[in-house]
Amino acid sequence: MSTDTDSPPGRADRWSTTLLRHDLPASIVVFLVALPLSLGIAVASGAPIAAGLIAAVVGGVVVGLLGGSPLQVSGPAAGLTVVVAETINQFGWKTACFITVAAGILQILFGLSRIARAALAIAPVVVHAMLAGIGITIALQQLHVLLGGASHSSAWENLVELPGELLELHSDDFFIGAVVIVIMLTWKYVPGRLRALPGPLVAIVIGTGLSLIVPGNVERIVLSGSLFDAIGLPRIPSGGWGAVALAALTIALIASVESLLSAVAVDKMHTGPRTNFDKELVAQGAANVTSGLLGGLPVTGVIVRSATNVQAGARTKASALLHGIWILVFSVALVAVVQQIPKSALAGLLIVVGVQLVKLAHIRLARRTGDLLVYVVTVVAVVFLNLLEGVLIGLVLAFALLLWRVVRVTVSADPIVGTDRWMVSIEGTCTFLALPKLSAQLAKVPAGSTVLVEMSVDFIDHAAYEAIHDWAAQHENTGGRVEFVELGSAPMADALTGPPVRGRSRGLLDEALRPWREGEGNPITTGVRAFHRRNAHVVRPHLDELRDGQNPHSLFLTCADSRIVPNLITNTGPGDLFTVRNVGNLVLSNGRDTSMEAALSFALMELKVDHVVVCGHSSCGAMKAVLDGVTAGPGLGNWLVNAAPALDRWQRGHSVGHAAAAAGFGASDQLAMVNVAIQLETLRTHPVVRDAMLRRGVAVSGLFFDIGSARVMQVTANGLSEITDPDLSALAISSVH
Repeated sequence: MSTDTDSPPGRADRWSTTLLRHDLPASIVVFLVALPLSLGIAVASGAPIAAGLIAAVVGGVVVGLLGGSPLQVSGPAAGLTVVVAETINQFGWKTACFITVAAGILQILFGLSRIARAALAIAPVVVHAMLAGIGITIALQQLHVLLGGASHSSAWENLVELPGELLELHSDDFFIGAVVIVIMLTWKYVPGRLRALPGPLVAIVIGTGLSLIVPGNVERIVLSGSLFDAIGLPRIPSGGWGAVALAALTIALIASVESLLSAVAVDKMHTGPRTNFDKELVAQGAANVTSGLLGGLPVTGVIVRSATNVQAGARTKASALLHGIWILVFSVALVAVVQQIPKSALAGLLIVVGVQLVKLAHIRLARRTGDLLVYVVTVVAVVFLNLLEGVLIGLVLAFALLLWRVVRVTVSADPIVGTDRWMVSIEGTCTFLALPKLSAQLAKVPAGSTVLVEMSVDFIDHAAYEAIHDWAAQHENTGGRVEFVELGSAPMADALTGPPVRGRSRGLLDEALRPWREGEGNPITTGVRAFHRRNAHVVRPHLDELRDGQNPHSLFLTCADSRIVPNLITNTGPGDLFTVRNVGNLVLSNGRDTSMEAALSFALMELKVDHVVVCGHSSCGAMKAVLDGVTAGPGLGNWLVNAAPALDRWQRGHSVGHAAAAAGFGASDQLAMVNVAIQLETLRTHPVVRDAMLRRGVAVSGLFFDIGSARVMQVTANGLSEITDPDLSALAISSVH
């Protein structure tokens, strides 16, 4: 009898084990990273220092409890620094808190309306450029603080005033900040276990320690009272509601996009549960409402803290929740420690964070994808205008570039080397916008020449169709000849039947069979026209090589059933198979079928084929008729008599029939497989075939095509097997000689 101690740990035990072994240690690491960053972002935003700590606590606790991302960590983020600074400068701190609350309400509405994923539709190059612009702006601001001065309200002023600030350098502040920068940049090269400590924390601790022993008057952080003393309700604005609404919408959109992109990135770092984006957005909104009501900065998902959380081994949301609690404890119990931190140390930290937002990988990606112009323009606009205008300009430019790429068309007209023919190639989206380029290229074709017009378009409007059609008519009127080949998904004929629509790509077989499925009038002539338009020029070079004779490798004997397409199921082309078809794929003995005799003699003695293949198939009407003893007229009845040996052998328990039954095939399909085996026996006793087998090693093989599953199986004298090796064609099979 088992005891409680023998039973596996319960859910509560597993949760406590995960908490103690993974989430608790990870939360401490994240807390050590988040603390200096939260202080620095508050300084860079021009907000009270305690506002950064309040936002860090709220981001950890509220989003940790309600969030939809298991490992994302939230708090004040560098991505919102610029817009928050502008908001505080325009409205004041208390009204900025009200705007944060309004932004949070908007985020909650976004999440409840289930449009969270729509934020991911923003062009990545614009997001990358936005972050780079924010990074450059932060670095320009904090350079002045590093040098012992104060940052200005605009990037242009910060840039213009920088030379003057260099002339009035405060060496003590600069030294502390420079030490922090050096530690931040070189910490990844520190050997051993020491590197496990968070670089930002080490840099701030060392910078603070140096500030206490280095002579000089270093400017430090000022906290008025404890964290609880800093809590205060926001102020409702007395006017300017349009500007307030715009600011709230800006913060809501940027915070949402940054949080969702961060969640996507975090999902790629681990193999656990994926993010519920709508739930995460509601949680971010709730955190911003709470942070704004308490007097904190806006909250968003932060990729730096989140990546640290994953790398530290966190498993659940408990890590983010605990990191918020540690910040709360530190902020209440160790206020005096916070007040010892020099502003220049935080400036050095923020300069490195800002510079790291400009990623060379993003620039290389923009260059490789042709989006470098969008990237550069967005960065410049974010830095020298403002965040919202910069992003809007970037989005408009990205959309214009996308539109240009979508609607453009490539047109070329060149002589075909070695001939007197010309090739006109039209590729892309063919609209009225392409008419200048189209007419210029068509004008290069000399009168009276033979022209092949290759259309690879996915969209063609009536204007483009008329231009091409009128040119072709004029060219033929002057003695020339025009042949159209349509490879794209938008046929020219569709331009006459209704409004233009973008073509739908089709599979190869669907495209080949479309004229027979959808064609009007004579399906054969419709198919021939489609062949001339789409496929003739592709096979023409190969067929030209076969004009003086054929050299097939196989004689393929199969049923006359219309569902069997030998070249399709054997992946062969023109000139590969010498095909003979009759009802039931029957081979008559003693020379009773002169057509079959002629085919065997010609294939083996003149064409020297290496394979003779008999292929039956499922749902064969001939086999069903033989099995049921039904004849449909004297001609068919007289012919199906020749399948009697197969019926007799199946009834007496042929091994192939047993194998087919074991594989789950019905009676008529079992008979069809036995019939293949019997035809193989007949062929091997045929004088011409037997002689070719002995003299040249000709292989005689049997196949069975299961129509419903599109599987081709090998039939031997004793059974059947499925051909599964993808490197073997249907004809390259072992045979029984």
